[in-house]
Amino acid sequence: TQDMTGINPDIARLLAGALGLDLDIEVTTFDTIIPGMSAGRYDLTVSSMTPTEERMEQLDFVDYVQMGSALAVPAGNPQKIAFDGLCGKRVAVLKGSYQLTVNVPGFDQACEDAGEKPLEILQFQDTRQAVSALLSDRADVVYADSPILGYAVAQDSKLEVGDENDFAPVAVGIPHDAGTLDAVAEAMSAIIAS
Repeated sequence: TQDMTGINPDIARLLAGALGLDLDIEVTTFDTIIPGMSAGRYDLTVSSMTPTEERMEQLDFVDYVQMGSALAVPAGNPQKIAFDGLCGKRVAVLKGSYQLTVNVPGFDQACEDAGEKPLEILQFQDTRQAVSALLSDRADVVYADSPILGYAVAQDSKLEVGDENDFAPVAVGIPHDAGTLDAVAEAMSAIIAS
């Protein structure tokens, strides 16, 4: 259909309803969200964004769910890929993602400390592209948000979710100068309570 589905559009619709506002959902790539907000193209983001220190310099956040990260691997995990064995692997991630910006540097450091090759990072605009790289043997593993990978696995029996880690809050992001933080926070509290 032409209707966006999933937790993020649903949360956005609930927020708009609680605030009595009309909603216009814009689809964009993850790495263009904050620049788009800075340019005034978007009023807020509901995109499974984790409030990192760097992002908090540009946005205020209202948490709405805890979400982990996971590895998607070919069914049966023939390479036995796990978080402690990513050194030298071709790892597909989303551009600008929490996994890429926060977790990958730590994995690379652990590989360096162990005298092994760092992760070979392949960056994609969306999960579909990353999963396609895995299924066509251009990547060994996809590292992304666990619910997104869980959905991908439910759609394709050639995949499975391997290790999961790093459960953290994800939040609605709002530009500092928007003046809507308190309203969004109160609306989210009302949504959760209902």
